[in-house]
Amino acid sequence: MSEIQTSTVGAPGAVITYDVRPADGTTEPALLLIGSPMDAGGFAELAARFPDRTIVTYDPRGTARSPKEEPASPSTPDQHADDVRRVIEAVGAPVDVFASSGGAVNALALVAQYPGIVRTLVAHEPPSMPNLPDREVALAAAKRLNEVYADRGFGPAMAMFIMLTSHRGEYPADFATLPIPDPAAFGLPTEDDGRRDDALIGQNLLSCTHYEHDFEALKASATRIVIGVGAESEGEMAHRGGEAMAARLGTAPVTFPSHHGGFLGDNPWMKGDPDAFAATLRTVLG
Repeated sequence: MSEIQTSTVGAPGAVITYDVRPADGTTEPALLLIGSPMDAGGFAELAARFPDRTIVTYDPRGTARSPKEEPASPSTPDQHADDVRRVIEAVGAPVDVFASSGGAVNALALVAQYPGIVRTLVAHEPPSMPNLPDREVALAAAKRLNEVYADRGFGPAMAMFIMLTSHRGEYPADFATLPIPDPAAFGLPTEDDGRRDDALIGQNLLSCTHYEHDFEALKASATRIVIGVGAESEGEMAHRGGEAMAARLGTAPVTFPSHHGGFLGDNPWMKGDPDAFAATLRTVLG
């Protein structure tokens, strides 16, 4: 694989940085790997397992090398979709896309709004709450998490995020009003540092989890859409979001090895199985 080429594109309120890993002699379209708020660094190991494909990664607005004019402002899936469109047009459409977590929500918005620029989209575990059978409880819990962040800061909010995302099965009716876990139990800070610009729980969580997809546009799209779920994350919110999204599209989800971050390698918080994950992704794309 050739040396990484880094460039930027302008977007309303942000500058978007992206990387291209060229593959000489390939006739396949570029493969774009995206997350949210995960930046390009999170896809290094997955990218390395596709030396025969030109790989494109990027830093979503408000993360790493993609600064926003208003750092603490919310970012929406529609904004992210427009940013990704700009990257795709810069590298040359059409592309294939693997999108993880919030990136999957953004990529589905992209396909609905910008026809013809994505050949195949693999959307892995989109945390889409509006399609869940227990949507009202889930949405209320996400709103409370947002309120906890505004009132108490990162540690308590992140502890609640862990509780929200790791719960298996439908949420009990009182989930949104349960006591907030002790941040120290997760190694999180207990003191409020005063910041409210965290990329995950400050900028993206509420807009991502509440996003209402245009299913008519998705069904009419020429893009082949594959929804992925993790073998080890069954029952968790993002896994259930993927299942619900596939059901709305009239398809069956594809099970990928490992968990929500199965493409990660020696990550101390979420070690996955990148070899098996990449093999499954290659089969799905093929």
